[in-house]
Amino acid sequence: QVQLVESGGGLVQTGDSLRLSCTASGRTLSGYGMGWFRQAPGKERDFVSAISRSGYTTDYADSVKGRFTISRDKNAVYLQMNSLKPEDTAVYYCAATTLPAWTTRRDNYDYWGQGTQVTVSS
Repeated sequence: QVQLVESGGGLVQTGDSLRLSCTASGRTLSGYGMGWFRQAPGKERDFVSAISRSGYTTDYADSVKGRFTISRDKNAVYLQMNSLKPEDTAVYYCAATTLPAWTTRRDNYDYWGQGTQVTVSS
């Protein structure tokens, strides 16, 4: 079992930046493909970004391309969010997959964190 813990959310204004972090309690994340998803009130949990085990391959939802950057080291995965917009407001979830390739599909992730709230005011 992998217990993921997100941190770094908060209340910011339009145009501000935040950096989210995700760690695993008591273990490294090196054996997992990692992803970030977000869920706004009344909406589905949507893909935001993913990164392969090696860190060499990344992918982004069209809505965040050019503004968000995913990265990782052995112990954590990060989501740098720049030029934030009110529509980025959501609970952000970190997820880990045991699949050998990175994935954008929510159902392919095996472990999830509890989420961290990001609120962007206009």
